[in-house]
Amino acid sequence: MPDLLQQLPRQLAAKLQRAFAERLVSVVLYGSAAGSDHHPKYSDINVLCVLAAVTPRELAACEDLFRWWRGQGNPSPLLLSESEMAAAADCFAIEFLDIRRQHRLLYGKDVLSGLVIDLTRATSLYRMQVQRELRAKLFRLRQKAAGMMSHDDLLRRLLADSVSTFCVLFRHALALSGVDVPPQKREIVERAAATFGIDRRPLEKLLELREGRCPPRQVDAAALLGPYLETIGRVVQAVDSLDAGLDAAAAPEPGS
Repeated sequence: MPDLLQQLPRQLAAKLQRAFAERLVSVVLYGSAAGSDHHPKYSDINVLCVLAAVTPRELAACEDLFRWWRGQGNPSPLLLSESEMAAAADCFAIEFLDIRRQHRLLYGKDVLSGLVIDLTRATSLYRMQVQRELRAKLFRLRQKAAGMMSHDDLLRRLLADSVSTFCVLFRHALALSGVDVPPQKREIVERAAATFGIDRRPLEKLLELREGRCPPRQVDAAALLGPYLETIGRVVQAVDSLDAGLDAAAAPEPGS
């Protein structure tokens, strides 16, 4: 992990301790920065901040701190109270399954290891969330691409930015389909291709671009867009076709 990727989260945790003192329960680094596939050009540093309570007092206390963190190119930390964790995890199963799968404790109590996400109760919500997120991200990708079709550099960056998000959602589509979920993006693409019958080449080309293995000028973004959209659409259709009464036993947790 690069020095900056180690230093920035630690600096943030120290600043959060000074801002909240005894009201700070936990600071958790999650996502690619807590794993092995962080890319400085495309990836954010994501942090969960758990407090005893989240009131206007806490929001005021972190205003300058969050402004500094956004100035480092990262999204504001996710603020939750400890009492909200269980209910939020059931409602946002995608996010919390991912956070629990790949995280690192920076300060305080480990609020994730013992967190129970009741997929028996949450399966229908989970399935609907996967459907909604896949469609929303697909629609947003089309919307953005429509303004970039004559700007190959911008379109190339858009597609490279988006592929990580779709790999995450494909992993959850696989879990809903009862398929063991691999941890790495290339394994996800391979498993999704085998399960959903999708063309893996657009995804692999974008991963090569994202990883710096392929010079940008060798990627014709406009030509790649059509197959990429079609691949995403096939996965959307696969999730739509799942039985609404999907048994929780057929939906192993990502990373299990």
